[in-house]
Amino acid sequence: MRSAGIQSNRWARMGSEKGETGMPASPFGFFAEAHAMTLATPDAKQIPAHTVRDSSVLETERLLLRAPHSSDAEAIARLAGDRRIAGNTLRIPHPYSVGDAQQFIAAISRQNGEATFVIARGDTLFGACGVEMRESGAEIGYWLGVPYWGHGYATEAVRALIDHAFGVLGHEMLASGARVNNPASRRVLEKCGFQWTGVGLYRVRAINSSAPFDRFRLDRGLWASLKAWGRAREVA
Repeated sequence: MRSAGIQSNRWARMGSEKGETGMPASPFGFFAEAHAMTLATPDAKQIPAHTVRDSSVLETERLLLRAPHSSDAEAIARLAGDRRIAGNTLRIPHPYSVGDAQQFIAAISRQNGEATFVIARGDTLFGACGVEMRESGAEIGYWLGVPYWGHGYATEAVRALIDHAFGVLGHEMLASGARVNNPASRRVLEKCGFQWTGVGLYRVRAINSSAPFDRFRLDRGLWASLKAWGRAREVA
């Protein structure tokens, strides 16, 4: 089954998000500290808690989630170089260069229980998303390029990522977060079933200052009850 196209009435009533960036995730750098999107625990260790090494390709109704390729560097740099992206993540620097993107791609090493995907439609790269292990457990996150906000792509990609994290990687709980001034990202997480757990203050590299982030979590039981949104189809 595909992920975002098959929805229950509950999900269908919720509308589409503006689609900015979810604070965590490793779309750009939860593996390499200097390069980008990360979770609310900047110096947390990577904990290989599972035995699954991920090289999946996920297909939703409109999107393809796949591993980053070296040929993606220019598109990644162009999209992540927008200050509106970097300012909503912890580690993406601003400006963000092609060299930064190349280093990010080269540094990706699929740890147990982790996954990194770019979000694409055809040959066009829209953004990135991923699952990363922290001392407290698994965290997910994403970012979507500004030209692709407002079309429901972020929710579609995040739902596929969640299904993969629980269904293939075997996680029991996922955490995530979003800057408190980023209601679009908060809305994405809420539409995907995440529950608010509190607020934390974290250093944002792009603004060279600290900012408050809302924190969320989703457990396997709640995910299982919400799967009427449909599952992403693994094509590789």
